[in-house]
Amino acid sequence: MAIFVGSGAATCTPFDKNDRFDAQVYERLIDFQIREGTDAIVSCGSTGEASTLEHDEHIEVVRVAVAAAKAAGAKYGRKVPVIAGAGGNDTAYCIQLGQELLNVGADALMYVTPYYNKTSQEGLVVHYTKVAAAVDGPIVLYNVPSRTGLNIKASTVERLAKVPNIVAIKEASGDIVQVTEIKERCGDDIDIYAGNDDYVLPLLAVGGVGVISTTANIAPAGMHNIVAKFMAGDIKGSRELQLGLMPLVRMMFWDVNPMPVKAALRMMGYEVGLCRMPLIDISDEMKVELEAQLRRYKLL
Repeated sequence: MAIFVGSGAATCTPFDKNDRFDAQVYERLIDFQIREGTDAIVSCGSTGEASTLEHDEHIEVVRVAVAAAKAAGAKYGRKVPVIAGAGGNDTAYCIQLGQELLNVGADALMYVTPYYNKTSQEGLVVHYTKVAAAVDGPIVLYNVPSRTGLNIKASTVERLAKVPNIVAIKEASGDIVQVTEIKERCGDDIDIYAGNDDYVLPLLAVGGVGVISTTANIAPAGMHNIVAKFMAGDIKGSRELQLGLMPLVRMMFWDVNPMPVKAALRMMGYEVGLCRMPLIDISDEMKVELEAQLRRYKLL
């Protein structure tokens, strides 16, 4: 059974004016997500600026996400899993972090490929197999070569899909041909989530089960409904939503993620603060266009 079917919001991490994690704003964001239909909360991924979080801070962000998702789930009458980012470029630390995140209640772990030092395809198999053997929870592979410089090939995914607790992949290579090959090779052995908001429908069409979405931060209902309509057999409705959201999707990636996302959320009344350095705020010119687009989508 899939961890979730639908839209998982890759939530941003709010910081206050002193650049510290703001738990109260995060709780508000998660309540908003679950109220609007988001099917899973993904905490401490790329959009969550995980690479800037200290160890104890990382654990705290996920702990708050778990508690907030539980509270909002009870409020709105459904259980929403929390997937915690636990990746890194040190296998031993990935294991330690994953164990601690499961201890604070994460339902699953998402592991980005090692970056900077990277590794070979064989190294990926050894890395992920060792991590999976040491953590007692389901694992989502995260393939985002534009950030890591390392692509998980379909043949490698096929080998990893045989590891019992490696159950899914967030596929953000941007290569729908590769996604198709993964499905061809793996069948139902691994669930595939779109890691790019601009090809949710094409990925669903070749057998994916949802999306882990940046755009869901500001348009959770829209991203949820793309998947929900497809799964209900309303392909036309799903296509219309996907195409209709494309300007918004592009807007979220006008500059480095999550800079535009945080700017949009601030305009929407969520005081998420700025990104941590070296990421900065978007330009004033971009803010003018961003506000116009948000008004167009009735998000303000």
